[in-house]
Amino acid sequence: MKLSAIDEYGTFLYHQGTNYASYRLFGAHFTVLRRRSCVRFSVWAPHAQKVSVVGDFNQWDIEANPMERCGAGNGIWVTYIEGLQEGDIYKYAVTTASGEVLMKSDPYAFWSEVRPNTASKITKLRYTWKDKKWQNSREQYDSYRKPMLTYEVHLGSWCRDEEGNMLTYREIADKLVEYVTSMNYTHIEIMPLCEYPFDGSWGYQATGYFSATSRYGAPEDFMYLVDTCHKHGIGVILDWVPGHFCRDAHGLRYFDGEPCYESGNPMLAENKEWDTMNFDYGRTEVQSFLISSAMFWLSQFHIDGLRIDAVANMLYLDYGHPDGNWQPNKYGGRENLEAIDFLRNLNKAVFSEFPHALMIAEESSAWPLVTKPVDVGGLGFNYKWNMGWMNDMLRYMSMDPLFRKDNHNLVTFSLCYAFSENFILPLSHDEVVHGKHSLLDKMPGDYWQKFAGLRAFYGYWMSHPGKKLLFMGSDFGQFIEWKYDDSLDWHLLEYPMHKAMHDYVKELNTYYVEHPEFWEEDCDWSGFSWISCDDRDNSVIAFYRTGKDETDMTVVVCNFTPVVRHSYRFGVPRKGTYVEVFNSDSEAFGGSNVLNEGEFEAQDIPMHGMEQSLELTLPPLATIYLQLKTSADKKKSLKAGSSTAKTRKTTGSAKKAKSSEKKPASKTTRKRAVKKTTKSDAAK
Repeated sequence: MKLSAIDEYGTFLYHQGTNYASYRLFGAHFTVLRRRSCVRFSVWAPHAQKVSVVGDFNQWDIEANPMERCGAGNGIWVTYIEGLQEGDIYKYAVTTASGEVLMKSDPYAFWSEVRPNTASKITKLRYTWKDKKWQNSREQYDSYRKPMLTYEVHLGSWCRDEEGNMLTYREIADKLVEYVTSMNYTHIEIMPLCEYPFDGSWGYQATGYFSATSRYGAPEDFMYLVDTCHKHGIGVILDWVPGHFCRDAHGLRYFDGEPCYESGNPMLAENKEWDTMNFDYGRTEVQSFLISSAMFWLSQFHIDGLRIDAVANMLYLDYGHPDGNWQPNKYGGRENLEAIDFLRNLNKAVFSEFPHALMIAEESSAWPLVTKPVDVGGLGFNYKWNMGWMNDMLRYMSMDPLFRKDNHNLVTFSLCYAFSENFILPLSHDEVVHGKHSLLDKMPGDYWQKFAGLRAFYGYWMSHPGKKLLFMGSDFGQFIEWKYDDSLDWHLLEYPMHKAMHDYVKELNTYYVEHPEFWEEDCDWSGFSWISCDDRDNSVIAFYRTGKDETDMTVVVCNFTPVVRHSYRFGVPRKGTYVEVFNSDSEAFGGSNVLNEGEFEAQDIPMHGMEQSLELTLPPLATIYLQLKTSADKKKSLKAGSSTAKTRKTTGSAKKAKSSEKKPASKTTRKRAVKKTTKSDAAK
């Protein structure tokens, strides 16, 4: 890593808030001074009386290695120490204005002790990257018109060894990449890795914004994990938390006895709901610190994107504050003007150096223009989590199907704003903890209905406009809530229904990545059209997705009730012969095998504002995909060896229930009720 000189220019930029590589200026760096090898230590502590470097190398003697104020630095302290080795631990002994000595970790440390210890560690941060092919291909990558199917991972609980110990970065690398590629995910999103003291915070209360947590090994080991992902064509997104930081004494809070990284106003500085500190975005040194952290992960660790946590907490001054316990801005409003400027500066800086980076906002409010360019008044992100869609759909799917007809708007409302931003549809870790139940356990009904409901939901989720994110364990139907201190229940794959769910998600993922209509026009109405959005009485919706090529089209029909809908007619956008290419009710996926076999000619019977229509059987609690035969045949011939083609063979046979009597979708009832039908029978 190239070292920055501590000179007037570098320090000027730092104090201006525009030194976006300040990690080259601060921290512990191996260098040469007067032809002698040494380590340069530098830190910003503007209110300190004195600062020294302490560690095992000087028996933690605060007088042994004092630092000097840098004449050009305005609060920057520097010293050079010979004889140190990689891996040596250290802290800054900061003497406050009142004479108190604080033992602080290095805010710019690249490596840290394993918790519960809190010292920083010296490292050269060396790694030989082997992802040049990936880096070159990324320059041609247009995420807006490409599939983006993200697997969200907490490294400490994805998988553990036989003794229950966490795997290292290197131990998990090959296993994780093999799994992700086999399931056809395109990206991994890793929950926060900036060093943090408490496992139970999941990484969201950080102390080391340049230090990959030592829980799983050294920084170079994490580089190996990223490199392995890239070699196998998997992008890596890092969950990054610039909205708040840990209160622990060794961290950033009152770094030199006074507020440095947080506001001096207690009404602005503290987030009492989370028991954390908020960054002071109006302080230029904080801007340099945070933007440098973002650039550090993108440049030094080859991270492909950052998911910015809790953006709403940054944008609103009253977020997490009870009434009367917050201070309005200079105009009397609740908007954090400094945070708005910071986010815009962050995104401008990132995209100026990494134009193909993914900058993703977890923003839960209706703040406008989150994903619009800064020069038109936007915040400058390129994606936003669609929290509204997520909350509405999880509420809807958790309902007894009897009550869904009265809440049909929860399914359809998202299309009122689906193209106002560039959205990602998240099914994240936050939804499977704290008594919220796992996704599978949110589904009402008996054992079979839970799986059927989740399959139907996933089918709708995958076909809805927007990129996709799924939290680990949800793809095989983890039954219990996520536990950060234990492994996923991988043994569930030994049970038929969980194995079938796993197979279903794999095939659904494959369908998604192989069909441009599901992602090519994600951000525009041109890629989505309703067929029927108002059949609340039957809890059925129908729509179709199209790509740039008019032959790329999938018709989607969802039945959110445990009732077989016989002779259900719906409009179709084009004349021709349709075939069912995917059915979540397939026996291969644990369903009751109510399928539509054969070919179905669109009839000249107007329906739903269209000149032609189809009449099919809708399976219970299921989502089906249909394609024009010419399109399906083309794709089948192009991808004859794909897993999706094999699925079509499984799901393409039709069966129809004997009776129109509305019966609960229990597995045993349906299995007795179905029989094969012919093409003509299904069209009656």
